[in-house]
Amino acid sequence: MFIADTRKRLWVPLYNAKCYSSVGCYASITDDFVLKTVQLKIYTGFIHVRLSCETIMRNWDDEFANMAHVPGSDKLQAYWAAEGSAYRQQLNSFENVPYGSESRESIDLVLPVGTPKGLVVFVHGGYWMRTSPSDWTQLAEGARAQGWAVAMPGYTLAPDASIAHITQQVQQAIVVASEAVSGPIILTGHSAGGHLVARAMCTDSDLPQSIIERIKHCMPISGVFDLRPLLWTAMNDVLHLDDAQAIAASPVLCRPHSQSRCTFWVGADERPEFVRQNRLMAIMWDGLSAQVTQFEDPGKHHFSVIEGLRDPASDLTTALLKID
Repeated sequence: MFIADTRKRLWVPLYNAKCYSSVGCYASITDDFVLKTVQLKIYTGFIHVRLSCETIMRNWDDEFANMAHVPGSDKLQAYWAAEGSAYRQQLNSFENVPYGSESRESIDLVLPVGTPKGLVVFVHGGYWMRTSPSDWTQLAEGARAQGWAVAMPGYTLAPDASIAHITQQVQQAIVVASEAVSGPIILTGHSAGGHLVARAMCTDSDLPQSIIERIKHCMPISGVFDLRPLLWTAMNDVLHLDDAQAIAASPVLCRPHSQSRCTFWVGADERPEFVRQNRLMAIMWDGLSAQVTQFEDPGKHHFSVIEGLRDPASDLTTALLKID
């Protein structure tokens, strides 16, 4: 059953609805997110019937409000920035590599001791509108200590760039990083970054076949794979998605490259929508010839789930670097 939001001209699903009719039920939203009772007019072609429908609509803002559900999260931005800065100061080999002409089109490249085994690309999150690679440099340590080079691309943030443009930027960054480091490639990213690396594995991405063949593993962490629910959030005032754009940008609605090896990793204690989307993504791509693993990390929330990337012996780093 669906209700129509006439202000945004979108079809919105009703959850837990009780509608005793075999025909479609439609109505207009009278409250932004929580709807207790609506009057529905059923159009059967010849007979108009009016009835009441009891329902509670999902609060999509709350579904994606990770910080609101993690105590002390107001201090995380400063913590990440300080940790990234301290880590960079102790590195012997750190480079900043441009991949385009826009101000944020550059890659932070962390190199291991000796010849790299290959390249790990980590794409940062922040709902496509917050943070930068410098907030996350410390997450390179697990892979670096295991002998891998780690590239962390920046990208233009919304609203200055659309998600479609950001997607193209990240794929261009992967191309440039792959030219700087030879060998196998592993893609990973967190939250919005998880979306961006998954999107890079789709058949309509801008990555050339020569690079696709080098990508041995893609591991989105706590990714956003279905962007359609974002249409009903306040953050869309910044993202400016419409229905067609949300569909085109959603990896769950795209076809992966055949035999792509993907691990979809999420914290078991995350918001239910992130767990749902992780499961959904695994189900959808498993049916499209991808080699899929899905894992829910016990006791981890949206921010603690990526801390394992700092540890070369963690389960997360071990899973990421497994390319056999």
